[in-house]
Amino acid sequence: MSVARRRLFIAAELPEDLRQELVLLQQRLRRSNPPVRWVDPATMHLTLWFLGDVAEEQLPHLTLALTDAFADQVAVTVHLTHVGAFPNVRRPSVIWAGLADDQHGLRAWYASLARQLDPLGFPAESRPFQPHLTLGRVRREASAEQQTRLGATIRTMTVSVRDTWSLRHIALFQSELHPEGPRHTPLARVDLVE
Repeated sequence: MSVARRRLFIAAELPEDLRQELVLLQQRLRRSNPPVRWVDPATMHLTLWFLGDVAEEQLPHLTLALTDAFADQVAVTVHLTHVGAFPNVRRPSVIWAGLADDQHGLRAWYASLARQLDPLGFPAESRPFQPHLTLGRVRREASAEQQTRLGATIRTMTVSVRDTWSLRHIALFQSELHPEGPRHTPLARVDLVE
């Protein structure tokens, strides 16, 4: 008998005005008509920890870990830093907007999650945590020339670093992949104080 599994991740939910700022960035990038699947603004979030396919019986443990990880944490004020791409702007496959906070609260969140999740069998990634918001994914059929043009566009993008937003809601999400795009359902939520 197979064990029921769910595709899970932990993320900070975004305030609506930050989503609208990200939509404006997407619109600026769309002008050159790049071969990109754009992220639906309704599903935008700041991924803190991708858990992968998890056995259903681990849900109570993950919910408790989420609550414990954020018991002593506070909301974090963030600002956009720049637009970038993974693996790099020369060969972009994922386009994102970088995030930073002056008090290093995002890194504190990540470290607190690591302390709770590692004992449950979810170790931290070997690469450093790089807070970012995914704007779109380059289509597989994109030519090298299209990727080069897109990379040049990304390099010219600027963001306002004056605007700030408060991240106050953290959730354990289930992600279901569908042809029209992913559907994210919150299974547990923690609300942080300012």
